[in-house]
Amino acid sequence: MLIKKNELNFKLIFLILFLFSSKCFADIQAIIIDGDTIKIGEERIRFSGIDAPEINQTCISEGVEVFCGKTSKSLLVDKTSLEQVKCISEGKDQYNRTLAECFVNGESLSRYLVRQGYAFAYRKYSKKFIKDEDYAKEKKMGMWNMKFLFPWDYRRKN
Repeated sequence: MLIKKNELNFKLIFLILFLFSSKCFADIQAIIIDGDTIKIGEERIRFSGIDAPEINQTCISEGVEVFCGKTSKSLLVDKTSLEQVKCISEGKDQYNRTLAECFVNGESLSRYLVRQGYAFAYRKYSKKFIKDEDYAKEKKMGMWNMKFLFPWDYRRKN
């Protein structure tokens, strides 16, 4: 494969920025709190740009109540099991959690959860994952194949 000099420079700059971003967490195994929150060491990290169902939130699938919040967490546990999670900090939220996009083997965990249908693009704060949500909705992935409340509506109601 032939790589142009400018393309190689761009890739190197991106890699350097990724590895040496303002705060990159990677050395300690992640503890999964729920579908959009993890803990690495003492740092509580909230995935930016998405909103996953609350841990006790349920959905209705073919007339049966299912724990979609726990399923979202389980997907994240499975995806990160025995893998190193790397996060790029984007600041802090109102609860003093670090807002970040996190990756396993270069794959965005946020994008993964949204495309699986167990998290939603948090349009109030970001437009980044809208195409992934559209994909999941079109394919009726995860919660898009159930009756559910969006996490922000569930929190407001409960």
